[in-house]
Amino acid sequence: MTDPVAASASPQEAALQREIVRLNKMVTALMNRAERDMSAKVSDFSAFQSGVALESQVRERTQQLEAALRENERVNQALQSEKEEQRVLIAKLEEAHDQLHQSEKLASIGQLAAGVAHEINNPIGFVNSNLGTLKNYVNQLMNLIEAMSTTVAPLLAGNPEIGKELDALKRQADLDFLREDIGALIADSIDGTTRVRRIVQDLRDFSRTGEVGMEWVDLHAGLESTLNVVANEIKYKAEVVRDYGALPQVECRPSQINQVFMNLLVNAAQAIPQKGRITLKSGCADDKVWVSVSDTGSGIPPEILARIFDPFFTTKPVGKGTGLGLSVSYGIIEKHGGKIDVASQPGQGTTFTVWLPARQPEVSPG
Repeated sequence: MTDPVAASASPQEAALQREIVRLNKMVTALMNRAERDMSAKVSDFSAFQSGVALESQVRERTQQLEAALRENERVNQALQSEKEEQRVLIAKLEEAHDQLHQSEKLASIGQLAAGVAHEINNPIGFVNSNLGTLKNYVNQLMNLIEAMSTTVAPLLAGNPEIGKELDALKRQADLDFLREDIGALIADSIDGTTRVRRIVQDLRDFSRTGEVGMEWVDLHAGLESTLNVVANEIKYKAEVVRDYGALPQVECRPSQINQVFMNLLVNAAQAIPQKGRITLKSGCADDKVWVSVSDTGSGIPPEILARIFDPFFTTKPVGKGTGLGLSVSYGIIEKHGGKIDVASQPGQGTTFTVWLPARQPEVSPG
C-alpha cells in the first residue's frame, strides 16, 4: 500500500524521509549498543566490588585463623609446660616415696639392731663380769699352788720319790707355761668382751630409733661409733687415717648424721679395688662445721659426677647396691640446712665433704 504523503511528495522529500528513517534506525541501534555496553560495565564494576568484598572477607578470615592458630599454639605450650611440671612432680613424688620406703626400711633395721644389741649386751655383760671373777680365782689358785710348792719343798727333801713324782706331774701339766698363759688368755677374753660391749653400745647409739628432735652432739664421737659399726667393711680394704680439727657441739639428729657417715665410709671402702687409705678430716669455717671422707679408690668419671646424688643411680653391679645411699644422705644433710661437696679424679680417689650449721636456725611459730 502506497503512503499517500510519499506519493504526493517530491522525489527529494521522499529521499529525505528515507534518510531520516535510516538515521532513526542507526540512533536506535547505537542507543541499544550503548545500553548494552553500559550494562556490561555495570556488571564488571559489580564484579569488582564483589571481588574486593570477598578479598576483605578472606583477609579477615585468615587473620581470625592465624589468631586461632596462635592461641592454639599458646594452649599447646601451656599444656606441654603443665605436662612437664606434672612429670617433675611425679618424679619428686616417686623420689619422696622411695626415700620414705628406704627410711621405713632403715627404721625397721634400726629397731631390729637396737633389739639385738640389747639382747647381746646382757649376756656379754655377765660374761665380762664372770671373766673378771675367774681372773681373780685363777690368781688365787696360782698363788696357792706357789705357796704349796714353797711349803712342801722342805718336806719332800726326805722323800725324793714323792718329789720326783710331783716334778713329773708339773712337767706333764706344763705348770710354768700355764701360769704365764692363763692370765694372758683371760686378759684377752676380757678385752674381747669389752670390745664387743663397746660395739654393741655404738650400735645402740647408731640406731637410736626413738629420737625425733635435734640434739647437741659430738660429731667425732658419732664418726667413731659409725667406724666401729662398719669396721668389717673397712678393715680388709683400707687403713683409716684421722686428722680431726677442733669442733664445737653441733645441733643435729645424731642417728641421721651417723647414717650419712656410714654411707660415705662404706662407699669409700667399696671404691678401693685392693688396699688403700681412708682419711677423715674435720674443721670449722665461720658458723659451719665440716667433715670430709677421702679415699684412694678408683675415682668418679666426670661425665657421671653430676648424677651421683640421683635416686637409684649406681655404678655397682646388679644386686650390689640400691643407688639410694648418696641420695638419702644428700636429703638428710639438705634438711639440716647443710650441703655435700664432692671432688674426684679418676684413678686417684674421691673426697666427700659434709657441711653443717653448728646451730639450726630458729623456726618462727606459725
